Amino acid sequence: MISRFAIAGWGSYRPREVVASLDLDLRHGQHPGWTEREFGIVARHVAAADETTSMMAASAARMALDRAGWDGPPDVIIGGCGVMEQPIPSTSAMVQDRLGLGRSGVPCFDVNQTCLSFVTALDVAGMGIATGRWRRALVFASDIASAGLDPADAKTRSIFGDGAAALAIEACDEPDRGICSAASVTQGAHHRLAQLRAGGTRLRVSEGYDALTAGSHFEMDAFGIFKAAAKALPGVINRALADAGLAQEDIACVVCHQASAPGVAHVKRLFAPRCDRVIDLFATTGNQIAASIPTVLAHALETGAARQSDAVLLLGTAAGISATAMVLRL
Repeated sequence: MISRFAIAGWGSYRPREVVASLDLDLRHGQHPGWTEREFGIVARHVAAADETTSMMAASAARMALDRAGWDGPPDVIIGGCGVMEQPIPSTSAMVQDRLGLGRSGVPCFDVNQTCLSFVTALDVAGMGIATGRWRRALVFASDIASAGLDPADAKTRSIFGDGAAALAIEACDEPDRGICSAASVTQGAHHRLAQLRAGGTRLRVSEGYDALTAGSHFEMDAFGIFKAAAKALPGVINRALADAGLAQEDIACVVCHQASAPGVAHVKRLFAPRCDRVIDLFATTGNQIAASIPTVLAHALETGAARQSDAVLLLGTAAGISATAMVLRL
């Protein structure tokens, strides 16, 4: 079933501070050019203390709502952050308040699938519109990866960036617009390949400061993640295209998670010889966790790489390990 909706507005936010790869070279005690050569990163944005998850999300959401020009608030606000601002309450409730809607009663909730959280949130919004529950939905993702990086780990310290993006979507009568198909898999046997152990109920204050500090640093097995993700992607791509009744040639652009330089390069190989359809912003954004995919989508809409009536493919992987492909008709 197609979730019939149109994108009424979009917005994105990048923190003020830009950290260049040459700065990272100095921090890592390496020669100039080492970070860019090793990790494919030229620069990334890092959030300041006042640029909280909800602040960045609200900034992106305001842009999306301004573009939409709605005469009232959305029917629902759904947050799709990889990591919440705090465990309680939901980040979406904090964003609602920042938007001046704190007494509006507009329902808010978060969904989480780490790096795929925005895609999952968009899917939920689409299903709500398809069933008639909502006509207008605001969906956002905002992540501050820099908050959980181990300063001793050069790779994670280099490849992750901060940012936020949002979409305002509304029901429409055109039969082919919205989500045409989505295919997902999760292989929970690989859940230890990428994890952040603190912030929930696993690590507790009683275990001591050192344990909490160690658990607050993001941990990943980069090669293991790449191998598991590379194995999962072709299957979800083929299923999503088949369910939408499309071939690869019918896709105007591929909006993929900017997981790493090798990760984006692998997606390009999957779409050869038309690898130019895969939007690559990794060098200047880094891996923005869940904000990655909507940031790329906002860029595609802004630059005209994706236009009305185009079929685009949202594609990504997440800790778990999960992989999702979604065909979206604009």
